[in-house]
Amino acid sequence: MTTPALLPLSGRRIPTLSPGASSFPHHRATLRLSEKFILLLILSAFITLCFGAFFFLPDNSKHKRFDLGLEDVLIPHIDAPKEGKHASGQVVIHGQGATSVPCGRQEEESLRDKIRADHERALQEAKEKLRKSREELQAEIQTEKSKVIEDLKKKDVGPKPLPPVPMPKVVGVSDGEPADPDVKEKRDKIREMMKHAWDSYRQYGWGHNELKPLAKKGHSTNIFGNSQLGASIVDALDTLYIMGLHEEFKDGQEWIDQNLDFSVNAEVSVFEVNIRFIGGLLAAYYLSGQEMFKQKAVQLAEKLLPAFNTPTGIPWAMVNLKSGVGRNWGWASAGSSILAEFGTLHMEFVHLTYLTGNPVMHIRKLLAKMDRPNGLYPNYLNPRTGRWGQHHTSVGGLGDSFYEYLLKAWLMSDKTDTEARKTYDDAMEAIERHLIRKSNGGLTFIGEWKNGHLERKMGHLACFAGGMFALGADGSPDDKAGHYLQLGAEIAHTCHESYDRTVLKLGPEAFKFDSGLEAVAVRQNEKYYILRPEVIETYWYMWRFTHDPKYRQWGWEAAQAIDKYCRVSGGFSGVKDVYSSNPTYDDVQQSFFLAETLKYLYLLFSSDDLMPLESWVFNTEAHPLPVLMDDHPSNQSSLLTCAMSYF
Repeated sequence: MTTPALLPLSGRRIPTLSPGASSFPHHRATLRLSEKFILLLILSAFITLCFGAFFFLPDNSKHKRFDLGLEDVLIPHIDAPKEGKHASGQVVIHGQGATSVPCGRQEEESLRDKIRADHERALQEAKEKLRKSREELQAEIQTEKSKVIEDLKKKDVGPKPLPPVPMPKVVGVSDGEPADPDVKEKRDKIREMMKHAWDSYRQYGWGHNELKPLAKKGHSTNIFGNSQLGASIVDALDTLYIMGLHEEFKDGQEWIDQNLDFSVNAEVSVFEVNIRFIGGLLAAYYLSGQEMFKQKAVQLAEKLLPAFNTPTGIPWAMVNLKSGVGRNWGWASAGSSILAEFGTLHMEFVHLTYLTGNPVMHIRKLLAKMDRPNGLYPNYLNPRTGRWGQHHTSVGGLGDSFYEYLLKAWLMSDKTDTEARKTYDDAMEAIERHLIRKSNGGLTFIGEWKNGHLERKMGHLACFAGGMFALGADGSPDDKAGHYLQLGAEIAHTCHESYDRTVLKLGPEAFKFDSGLEAVAVRQNEKYYILRPEVIETYWYMWRFTHDPKYRQWGWEAAQAIDKYCRVSGGFSGVKDVYSSNPTYDDVQQSFFLAETLKYLYLLFSSDDLMPLESWVFNTEAHPLPVLMDDHPSNQSSLLTCAMSYF
């Protein structure tokens, strides 16, 4: 799932010119420089021609010529030996009739006459320039500038048109009103919370990536840098659409159309930009049908592709959108890439491949060839050597969404990507064997494997796994569907306990199962809640598959706690200690709060025909992407097959 860490950028967006403003300055000093520059160019050309006449006039006794046939003029080629270069370093030109003949006197005189004529013409042009007044020179300079501008306009023909592809089947994107008046009232409350979060961002942080609701100003983190890419706008769009907040959706659409620019000198997180921006833009396209969203997603994806320029094809964690230079986080094991980051690109890039026809890399195939300690995938992989880094395995932070995307690749392929399903099943078997345990108090938890030792600690991020187990139950091998649905229910129960055992009834970032303490945070730096969605996500999936009313009850408890303890006049803020009756705020309204937490709450209190799971698959930022049915004409069917082989 998401981390509070590109999408994090540095740099600023290139300012646009005001209407009627020239893109070139018209200051007097600039004109003086331009005049001198042109005069220098003229004199340089004159001097060059003079020296050229002296050094390059042909000499009867030394110079020969090649009489090349037409084939040589049109298609010259260079001979190279199988290994290394020619010993002499010479270029060998082949062609029919290539012979060396003496240069006749007539040709020599003709060449001399041509050079003299060129000299005379250059000298005359220089004299004419020197005779012109300042005003005439200024006019010429302006004419040249205008010509350059026109040439640039002709070259700037806009984004390359995308090939026409059929729109996947889109169903259940609106309404979903529950029949029960009490449930409807709860759903309306969630909608009001979304409206408060959006309106606050609209008023105090518009265009910034996130919001500081107490300071009432824009905010950004290291995953966005100091750029203003409107992450909260892109992240929130599909939630607004699903909730029927169409005026707010239109405001966001207009901002993206007019302001979202990826041509910035900014270093971004490939993972975060992919799940938040590309996922959000694709979801907005599929829900609304507006082509602009698709074009923006494709433009951004092209900016991310240089991150894959590594010896193994495993992408860097960060890439500069302008230069294409990539690197990894300094804290990652020996310069490694992170499993949950490079393993959480599949869904979005399969859809991009489907929409553009451009195939990309095969990360999953590389991983399939590698040895896995105890069948587990370590969280770190070196993109230069293709070797695992530190042997740390987690279904929470650093590992989580890798496993989620294996399952969802199968679902998004309309259950045809059997390789993804088998990889997921094998991984779940190893995780059950080595990471899942039951506490003394009967709580099922998912620990972390560190260098051969199980740490009995579970992170809030790992709580998404309850929903994942339920989502993947159907299709499990050896008739284990009931087993995995039950496992999902047990994880949901444990994560609810982590909420219920706090003062605020909100869950901590991580909780232990040691020394008589169960589902409780021990360290102070693990007691915070930053508006995370993973527990509520699991409640929603469990509700969809069981309709057990306790999941709606638990979700409502969480919604009430968020509204009571996290709501401020300027939006919603995380809190630093869920065990304190008087907590302090972290003063950040995370973009994923609008993208995930509020969306999952709204869906929890909606009927099942809103975003039905047979037709939609949610990415790890809760952006819904349609299932790609392989029922198109043959050319599109082959394109879809190519898309599904991305990993």
